[in-house]
Order: sequence, then structure tokens, then C-alpha cells
Amino acid sequence: MTPTTWRYRGAVASRAVAAIGGGYVLTSSAIALIALALPLPRADAVTLATLLSFVIYTCAILWVFATHSATRAWVGIIGVSALLYAVLWLAGRTS
Repeated sequence: MTPTTWRYRGAVASRAVAAIGGGYVLTSSAIALIALALPLPRADAVTLATLLSFVIYTCAILWVFATHSATRAWVGIIGVSALLYAVLWLAGRTS
């Protein structure tokens, strides 16, 4: 049995922060975009998007811990979040 190194603990802590914080940012941008894109009344679109947020957040957390490295997890979470926010920003400017 090998002792746990500080590097390993740091990688796990980094993934946890990416999963919790980054997953929240990714989920919030995704549900805002979904709520805008759904062709439903506003209350129904927001309700459906909010229900989907549980699935999106869970998938983001699972993906962060399934990736090969903590760096890849951060790049993926930040990249997808930035893409979603850019689309959301463009959708807000055109409406």
C-alpha cells in the first residue's frame, strides 16, 4: 500500500472544486439558455429547465471525476461554460 501524496490530494481537491463550483456555473448557464430556447410559456420553460438542471449538474460532476486529469476537467468545465455564456449573451443581444 502506497501512502497518499499531497499531489494526489491536491488533484482530488481541485476536481472537487471544479465539480462543485464549475458544475454550478455550467448548470446555471445551461438552464438559462434552455429556458430561453424552449418554445413554451415562460413559467413552463423555467420549470422544465430547472428540472433538467439536476441531470446537467449530476453529469458535470460525474464527468469531472471521470476525466483523465484535473487540468482536463477544468478546461472542459470552463470551456463549455464559456461557450454557453457566449451563446446566452448573443441570444440576449438579438432579442
